[in-house]
Amino acid sequence: MMRHPRGRIAWRLCQAAAVSCLTLAAAGCATSPSPDVTGAISSPAPRSETEWRRAAEDAGTRYRNNPEDTDAALQYAQALRALGQRTQAVAVLQQASLHDPNNKTLLGAYGRALADANRLKEALAVLERAHTPENPDWRILSAQGAVLDQMGRHEDAQRYYSSALKIVPDEPTVLSNLGLSYALAKNLPEAEATLRKAVDRRATDPRVRQNLALVIGLQGRFGEAETIARADLPPDEAAANVAYLKQMLAEQKAGKPKKKMTDARGPGAGT
Repeated sequence: MMRHPRGRIAWRLCQAAAVSCLTLAAAGCATSPSPDVTGAISSPAPRSETEWRRAAEDAGTRYRNNPEDTDAALQYAQALRALGQRTQAVAVLQQASLHDPNNKTLLGAYGRALADANRLKEALAVLERAHTPENPDWRILSAQGAVLDQMGRHEDAQRYYSSALKIVPDEPTVLSNLGLSYALAKNLPEAEATLRKAVDRRATDPRVRQNLALVIGLQGRFGEAETIARADLPPDEAAANVAYLKQMLAEQKAGKPKKKMTDARGPGAGT
């Protein structure tokens, strides 16, 4: 698991909405990014940076030798996204979709990459083409919800997550996204209940646990948040995250300007 520098929050929310979630949720406490999820956009499985670079090199060679190789394009774009090269990933998947315009898997990946690049309206349009009403894909529904959360349309997002859960009841990745959506909407008790359910169903996923730790911390229960965070982070990092959260909430309660996004996000936030 990639470690984050001291004083930077390691907890992830949906994409670039991490600071927005903290700001919105903190306002509720004082009177909570993805893809990807589980922060909210489905993301590549965790690997080391060296492994992702090797994957990008191998898949990139295959893709350049045959730009119409859809599998190579998908693997290359996945590695590029994991390495933070979001614009390049979009370009690869855009070109691939021209060669294979009806490939639902490709369209889903393209939509997620567009969301990574903060091209949210385009992402929604592409994701809409990635499945059909008569044959919905719960993963795409969840991704659509995540994009809507980034656009601030939390009630709409929650409807998409609910539709996904009708297909796969209690799916932990969808529950995690839904919990984060509640946090973004400043409904922290519902966020906590939903994330606890997600943790119960995927106890080994550190991202889900860290999301729960964040939501608990946003409610001022810092000791409990730190205990949960320590399951996946070294004690000093867990303590640093909680200290940062305390400082941020105190500053917002006092009406001080919030820190810039670059101060609050660890490397890879939103992936």
